[in-house]
Amino acid sequence: MCELNKLKTPSRLKSLALICSTATGLFSGYCLLNEDEQFYEKVVIPISHCLHPETAHRVAVAANKYRLIPKSPYQDPPSLKSKLWDLCLSNPIGMAAGYDKHGEAVENLHDIGFGFVEIGSITPLPQPGNEKPRVFRLPLNEAIINRYGFNSEGHQAVFERVQQLKAKNFNGVIGINLGKNKNSEDPIQDYVTGIRLFGPLADYLVINISSPNTPGLRDWQNKDQLEKLLTTLVRVRDELKGRKPPLLLKLAPDLTESQKDEISKLVLQKKCRIDGLVISNTTTERVEELQGEHVIEAGGLSGRPLNDSSTTMIAEMRKLTRGEIPIVGVGGISSGKDAYDKIKAGASLVQLYTSYVYHGPPRVTRIKKELDEALRSDGFNSVSEAVGGQTKSAKSYS
Repeated sequence: MCELNKLKTPSRLKSLALICSTATGLFSGYCLLNEDEQFYEKVVIPISHCLHPETAHRVAVAANKYRLIPKSPYQDPPSLKSKLWDLCLSNPIGMAAGYDKHGEAVENLHDIGFGFVEIGSITPLPQPGNEKPRVFRLPLNEAIINRYGFNSEGHQAVFERVQQLKAKNFNGVIGINLGKNKNSEDPIQDYVTGIRLFGPLADYLVINISSPNTPGLRDWQNKDQLEKLLTTLVRVRDELKGRKPPLLLKLAPDLTESQKDEISKLVLQKKCRIDGLVISNTTTERVEELQGEHVIEAGGLSGRPLNDSSTTMIAEMRKLTRGEIPIVGVGGISSGKDAYDKIKAGASLVQLYTSYVYHGPPRVTRIKKELDEALRSDGFNSVSEAVGGQTKSAKSYS
């Protein structure tokens, strides 16, 4: 009898293990399907943060690529529907460039609930970017420092990927963020090549001259170089056959007051007239409240510490451009209030990235819910009504 029990024990343990693993899988699946924030905060994110930041990034993108993250059950309310240029979006919350660098995760990011996704930055030729390690978490500040340096699979690989996606009748909004190769002898031609290749596919194009991780790139924000760049790129975009995608310029948050003034005057000139500004990229500034062993690392800082400065810059550039140039606000958004503050400062659309790293997909739905509540609380029926404005009640007494 004892021998018989000994024989049965291994099979019983296997059965118990199977039952436990099945139960765990079902519970995890249930939590994922229902966007359980606590499950992400207590289980998924801590596990992912046991990995090196860049490894965790690749794993997350792979999960999106193979559509392993369930579609959000949240239905965007009418108040969040946004129209900008000739684009109609179900909500104004986008995934910022830097997450889906190679155009692998677009479909799943839309499933999660993003109103639009910006791919890139993409360089004409493939390049590995800067040496590793090049990504660092500052968890106490919900911030990230990165010095990726435009690691890119190159124009052709991403073009084919987006082309295949469009061929499937994918109807989500895709922005293409263009960069230059590190050792390019003709940076302007790098952007020209990108506009000509991606123009027929992109819903909008972004010229990135504000990353701090490519030597000399930010010099293109200076007046003379920027005038030469924009004059060429606007002309090339206008020469495209068929639809001419909106052309946006992404700026650094570290510009001087004189640079902001010069840029605002340039983009209002006909020959340099772009269709929008993306404000802002990461910062090289290091505020006192930063904590952690990686504070001293070189690179661009993103996340919560960037929130106030990017919102202030949105308001400044809206005023300098007389509200004539639409703005996409990005930098430190982790709540509906953060998004709403940027909209009231002058942003027509907003983007996030770092808060997604720290909170996962449910954060997208939370931000949308909180933004909807904020709009209705202030008497607005839509995002467009709130752009650059006060509350309706305040306006009525002004």
